[in-house]
Amino acid sequence: MTEKELRKKAMALPLNPGVYIMKNKDKKIIYIGKAKALKNRVSSYFGSHSNHSMKVIKMVENVDDFDYILCDTEFEALVLECSLIKQHMPKYNILLKDDKGYNYIKVTKGDFPQIRECYRMDDENADYIGPFISGFSVKKAVEETRKIFKLPSCNKKFPRDYNKSRPCLNGFMGLCSAPCNGRISQEEYKASVEDAVAFLKGGSAKAVKDMTAKMQEYSENLEFEKAAKLRDRIKAIKNLDEKQKVVSINVPEEDVFALVNSNKKACFEVLRFKNGRLYDTEHWLIDSVDDLAEARFELIERYYSMRDYIPSRIAVDGEIADEELLIQHLESLREKRVQLVHPQKGEHLAIINMCIKNANEHLAQNQGRLGKEMAALEELAELLGLPKPPEYIESYDISHTFGADNVAGMVVFHNGRPMKKAYKKFSIKGFDGQNDVGSMNEVLTRRFKPYYEDDEGSTFKILPDLILLDGGQAQVNAVLPVIREMNIDVPVFGMVKDNKHRTRAIAYDGGEIQISSLRKAFTLVSSIQEEVHRFAITYHHKKHRKSSFSSGLLKIDGIGEKKAKALLKHFKTVTKIRQATIDELCSVPGISLKNAQDIAKYYQKY
Repeated sequence: MTEKELRKKAMALPLNPGVYIMKNKDKKIIYIGKAKALKNRVSSYFGSHSNHSMKVIKMVENVDDFDYILCDTEFEALVLECSLIKQHMPKYNILLKDDKGYNYIKVTKGDFPQIRECYRMDDENADYIGPFISGFSVKKAVEETRKIFKLPSCNKKFPRDYNKSRPCLNGFMGLCSAPCNGRISQEEYKASVEDAVAFLKGGSAKAVKDMTAKMQEYSENLEFEKAAKLRDRIKAIKNLDEKQKVVSINVPEEDVFALVNSNKKACFEVLRFKNGRLYDTEHWLIDSVDDLAEARFELIERYYSMRDYIPSRIAVDGEIADEELLIQHLESLREKRVQLVHPQKGEHLAIINMCIKNANEHLAQNQGRLGKEMAALEELAELLGLPKPPEYIESYDISHTFGADNVAGMVVFHNGRPMKKAYKKFSIKGFDGQNDVGSMNEVLTRRFKPYYEDDEGSTFKILPDLILLDGGQAQVNAVLPVIREMNIDVPVFGMVKDNKHRTRAIAYDGGEIQISSLRKAFTLVSSIQEEVHRFAITYHHKKHRKSSFSSGLLKIDGIGEKKAKALLKHFKTVTKIRQATIDELCSVPGISLKNAQDIAKYYQKY
């Protein structure tokens, strides 16, 4: 069917709750959705695509027909939708893929056994502890056990690698018993591994109890060195317990969700707590979402369709579309009450923030930037009222000496970091004298003119997400008409300095926004302002020096701009021109014998 035919069919649907099933030309199901009013929802796909995301537009392009199933209530439609999605796994429904398998702790055999985490039991010459659902828990357990019992984490094999190299940093710091250097005997090492396995199987409370009894026994037998080793292990376990209490909450069980969105990708993060302790964490990188509230609904619903266990309490970092419907659905799956909360203060807000921080970090790693930079961009977007964090920021500054040698510098920050290959220098051509506002107007005109031309290789073809000018409201007011006349839809703000040349506020078309209280955004904007000022003033100084040099040469009879440039190009500096012989001066293209004599005579006077 054509899109026009599909819309006609959709407009004939009833205004009842139900499920709609989109199919392609091969009659394969590509999308399943629910609706409170089928006619309104399905018809919205066909017609204008101005409010649709790229994912929806691509899906609609592949739709050849659709079916529908009427339901009595929206809740019934949701339950049916979930069932059909599980059954058919349509391409455009799968936001999250369940790639979570079982995890094991592997204990190798031999003279020097090692403890590692793994995903399958594929080695007959090893023992396994598990299976465990949480890969996070397994990894943490192995790391902590190695620290407590000072076991190696390297890939060395013993006795093959015995005494072949010095101990690594862990050995020097006392975090590893360094069997590679013979600091521990084979018998002692095996005993440590046996104790470590008992710790993993029995837990910290039982391990501390057994070790305390053994330590007292060693003390009574005057084996103080062995007793001291056990004392250190007990202390390490207790320190570990104290650290774990930092990441804990005062409720028996809770799942914490955060969704962080950027221009191209989003990250959906989950922290899971049981008995007040963090026991698992998962994350998914998905395409950028258009509606955070709707996305949270779909992601949480999908997550629990992949997991057997639903806790009594769920904390979320923001608004959820149809929240009551989602709660009703989760309670029907759990067959018990589910509380959905949005923490605003205290330790629960701190846990939400930790979840957001982890999501930022995973998103940052995927996009090649640090979590703190991502957080700064998120904070800046919120401060300036931008729909998304600004991935590509351009900043401009004017530099001159009392109106002479006017120049401008443009710097680019991509994902919160300087992108030096995109920096640009501008020599102001439209006028002489001091006029920062006029200069800014000229520079932005010259910058955006190539945007409509065909040179695809230029970074001028990239439309920035944000423009920051070094200056206040006057500079912003000078630039806004320029970009509006050129149909450029980019937010423009100024960076205002205090009397000590430090960033104080952000100017916009109508006033100023104080920024000092937002540390991450303040640091980022300050860095941008310092960088654009450095870049512009460096170019100005270079031009000013050349201008000064040229103006001196132009005082010599017979030396015009062309010959002055040729001399500077050949000798690089005025000092070398002054020191040059007549013959050396004549070797410069365009310099005659008379020119050379006049130059030498001029510098003999000064």
